[in-house]
Amino acid sequence: MKHMRKTIASWVVPIIVGVGIAMSPVPEGLSNQAWYLLAVFLGTIIGFILQPLPIGAIAFISITITQLANILKPSQALAGFGNSSIWLIVAAFLFAKSFIKTGLGRRIAFWLIKKMGTSTLKLAYTIILSDLIISPATPSNAARAGGILFPIVRGLASAFDSEPNKNPRRVGAFLMQAEYQGNTITSAMFMTSMAGNPLAILLASQALGINMSWGTWALAAIVPGLIALAVVPYYLYKVYPPELKKTPEAQALAHRELADMGPMSHSEKMVAIIFIGALLLWSTSNITGIHATVVALLGVSSMLVSRILEWQDVLDEKGAWDTLIWMGTLVGLAGQLAKTGIIDWMSVHISSALVGVSWLATLTILLLIYFYIHYGFASLTAHITALYSAFVTIAVAAGAPVYLAVLVFAFASNLCMSLTHYAAAPAPIYFGAGYVSQQTWWKLGFQVSVINIIIWFGIGSTWWYILGLW
Repeated sequence: MKHMRKTIASWVVPIIVGVGIAMSPVPEGLSNQAWYLLAVFLGTIIGFILQPLPIGAIAFISITITQLANILKPSQALAGFGNSSIWLIVAAFLFAKSFIKTGLGRRIAFWLIKKMGTSTLKLAYTIILSDLIISPATPSNAARAGGILFPIVRGLASAFDSEPNKNPRRVGAFLMQAEYQGNTITSAMFMTSMAGNPLAILLASQALGINMSWGTWALAAIVPGLIALAVVPYYLYKVYPPELKKTPEAQALAHRELADMGPMSHSEKMVAIIFIGALLLWSTSNITGIHATVVALLGVSSMLVSRILEWQDVLDEKGAWDTLIWMGTLVGLAGQLAKTGIIDWMSVHISSALVGVSWLATLTILLLIYFYIHYGFASLTAHITALYSAFVTIAVAAGAPVYLAVLVFAFASNLCMSLTHYAAAPAPIYFGAGYVSQQTWWKLGFQVSVINIIIWFGIGSTWWYILGLW
């Protein structure tokens, strides 16, 4: 009965929001089209959050509504599917597929453990380093943390006789938290390390007319990201220490796993070469002029030609095509909203309401609200979809430097996943392992969130100033 009430509410609320806005008076300065489009857009966002159906299905229905209601022409509603950032994500999903299919991701992790896994703390850093290395090519942080690294973390815990119901604090609980919080940081470090990152930049481009390259994002994130990756695992080691400090068995386990895998296969070598080539081209795009999406498509094409990926692998990558549907819909709707002038209308009204308040104070308050409101979200992408454009627009309207505002909310969109056991797709995987209680997870998550805010938006903002980003 409770589940049925929740299901009904998840249908009713988006409909009430959409219809309620559409039937209310159109504000002065806006066209009927803009107002009705806003109604569909907000109803879609609420649907994404409550999910009466998968978000791809909701997106499909939303496109249909805009056609039936004669709000948009088909070419307008479907324009988002031609956006280059969306195809960058599709290609990056296929990069991730190659890491998993060939076993290269597991090999990298076990090789690092073999070399550096002599203590529990080093083991944590090694696992997180593995996450960092493969993060630019894995936009699904769930695939990275869950599909590649979780089996390794779980296997290591078992190797040390650390089970959820037996010695969880021996090593398992610490390693679970260390990798999850490390994944939080790596998700923020590259435009292609979390599926919602290109969406955030795309929304900023539509709202503010700016463009940020893959290399600019990576350069801005590298200093605060590396500092956070150094500090957070050590902090967890101190406040949530494992009972076992030395772990020579980990190296033995890694040695056995690598022996079972055998020599590096031709396919693994090819993936490594293609991946390194893509990183070089992504990071030098300002010099070569080759667009990041073209680089990604070139990488996937190379994998297809070399038969690392079969065409059936591409067809079977459901996450990529699901992302294409809902993100293409969202981008199309958001782009048309910007063209109707509603973003400019919002900026004018917000600017007049914030007269006399310093931009720094406004940005700080907005950041904290944006960050901690994630307690109410179970998806980073849903958070970005619902709030990113509005918060960036308000901050810029208050006088905040454009690039600073875009970066602050883009990075916060990932770092807030530290908070809860449902904050992002990898969270239920690691929490569901049973090593860490909900109370402990929330307590450690909040503490890590404070550390990340200090590092990223304190030290980070200084670094961004040096780079000339604000």
